[in-house]
Amino acid sequence: MAENPYFELPDKIERCLAALSKLYAQEGNRSLQRIIVNAQIRVKEYTSFNPTRGHGHTVHLTIPDSIYLANATKRAAVEEEIADDLNKLHNVQNEFIDSAFLEMDVPEDSDWRQESGLLVGGVRQVGLEAVRRIWAEDEFRLFLSHKAEVKAQVGRLKDDLSVFGVSAFVAHADIAPTQEWQDEIENALATTDGFVALLTQGFHESDWTDQEVGYALARGIPIIAARLERNPYGFLGKFQAMPCTWESAPEEIVKLLIRSDRMLSAYMRALGNCGSFDEGNVLSRILPSIASMTEKQVDDVIEAVNDNSQLRGSFGFNGSKPMTWGSGLLPHLHRWGARRYDMNGAGFITPA
Repeated sequence: MAENPYFELPDKIERCLAALSKLYAQEGNRSLQRIIVNAQIRVKEYTSFNPTRGHGHTVHLTIPDSIYLANATKRAAVEEEIADDLNKLHNVQNEFIDSAFLEMDVPEDSDWRQESGLLVGGVRQVGLEAVRRIWAEDEFRLFLSHKAEVKAQVGRLKDDLSVFGVSAFVAHADIAPTQEWQDEIENALATTDGFVALLTQGFHESDWTDQEVGYALARGIPIIAARLERNPYGFLGKFQAMPCTWESAPEEIVKLLIRSDRMLSAYMRALGNCGSFDEGNVLSRILPSIASMTEKQVDDVIEAVNDNSQLRGSFGFNGSKPMTWGSGLLPHLHRWGARRYDMNGAGFITPA
């Protein structure tokens, strides 16, 4: 046998299938003809050898899921019949169809859970791998809807929000060129904790922004209409606009979101991760917007401050520059509960 034998039958398989379709039509076998007509064909050469029949090939027929499922319970018999019938039709010597395999074609963008009609609340199911790809772990997930023209400003906003424990989704930065944009955007919208519409002048002109707003509205998640250049419109009009500049947006957004338990938890984790005095000062700006805390949360904040020298050394937490950064953490601790505390010269907090 030659190392690279030339086989005739694989090249003639399309003509054989055309003849087989006509044969099934004459016989009135619509079920098998439907398979042949709708199949995408792939031939795997030389999958067996028979001393009498010669070289055997395998034919793979990929068919729509509806046709596949209609033949699923009798698949083995259907595959055998198609293989036998192909061998009856071709006239290639020393070659034969060893077997035929039916394979189901499911489109990659098929939302089979939604199509089932059984999905509770119609919620899109997103795999753990996609969630990990899109969002940072244990941070508040925030979708930033914006026009492409302001992508540089939105990129900076994303970085500034991360100080507060916010993992922001920015389509141009977070979707790799090889991924499907719409699918990844829907994954982000389905798993985000909050939504910000960055209302610049051309926001309404985008092909995507209004659809993103509609998705967020349907989910009922917290929505912020950030008025950068224009007022909210349409369904966004029922939300009070948040006036801001690009510079003030991170703080203003977090001040509104901190009412959410998930944002508060992310913010408290960010306290423990504070890496500089400047970050501590920025984080302190949110303290007046926190209406209340449980005793456990108060204890966690105190532990974060006592364990982090960057927080203790920041003016916003130790209160050493009240005219600029406020009175520090101590008044807020007293506002959040009945227990009293003291702060020593090094910024450590102890029970009074």
